Amino acid sequence: MSSAASHSVLTSESAQDFDLWIEAGHTEKHYWRDLWRYRELLFILAWRDVAVRYKQTVAGAAWALVQPLVSILIMTVIFGKAAGLPSLGAAPYAIMVCAAMLPWQFFSNAVSTASQSLVNNANMISKVYFPRLIVPASSIFVSLVDFMISLAILAGLMTWYQFWPTWRIITLPLFIALAIFAALGPGLLITALSVRYRDFRFIIPFIVQFGMFVSPVGYSSELIRQKFGEGWLLVYSLNPLVGVIEGFRWAIIGGDARFFSLGTCLSLVVAAVFFVVGISYFRKTERSFADIV
Repeated sequence: MSSAASHSVLTSESAQDFDLWIEAGHTEKHYWRDLWRYRELLFILAWRDVAVRYKQTVAGAAWALVQPLVSILIMTVIFGKAAGLPSLGAAPYAIMVCAAMLPWQFFSNAVSTASQSLVNNANMISKVYFPRLIVPASSIFVSLVDFMISLAILAGLMTWYQFWPTWRIITLPLFIALAIFAALGPGLLITALSVRYRDFRFIIPFIVQFGMFVSPVGYSSELIRQKFGEGWLLVYSLNPLVGVIEGFRWAIIGGDARFFSLGTCLSLVVAAVFFVVGISYFRKTERSFADIV
């Protein structure tokens, strides 16, 4: 094939890759394909947010360690020492709390940052077309980066207490994926609501703060079983964070942590419902974002 012919073929293929279609309903028909085509934008926005967050801070990425570490210390002193809440078997109370605090901090940060992500990117949303789902998804990705950094706290506590994980630690990525799935549904729902109702920026911090106390962060779900019985434990497990947190503890603590399979399944079902509702409401209101924001 001659060089001219080769150039013609390459030009034709490139043109097909970057065709601009003006067609009624084209966006709706090809939304999920567009989401894949714009995948690089997801990483660009996430990297931008990570860089901005740590660029002009004194401690840099250490801020991702300070927040959960302070919360773990407070809970260990108040709930572990003062209130005398039990740990799981031979696991130190600080490690039990840390195994729950890290996924909780990821969830709360993901939902909080996602809720304001569209408002904070109003200029881009009102001027350029791309699947808006990318914006809250990128903020959740940033929270995942913070979570990965904060795993150093868990490693430090295990070294301090000489408490080593078992083979179950290899299942931790599965529960990290479950935490992302659990955060994505509420994150998308609250993001869409925050565009239309700006009062949500004041409501979300209250909900997040309240949610920590109704999730098994400073205590184990086994305590709910002992105090209130199996039936109330199942009701309690409708909180999607119960399955995530207890899964983290099962993977990190090892033999003394029970795998609450029914509760984990309930939490997974509720997380799936939130995901479907979040995606549906986000897609339903997405067309009006540029006009409202």
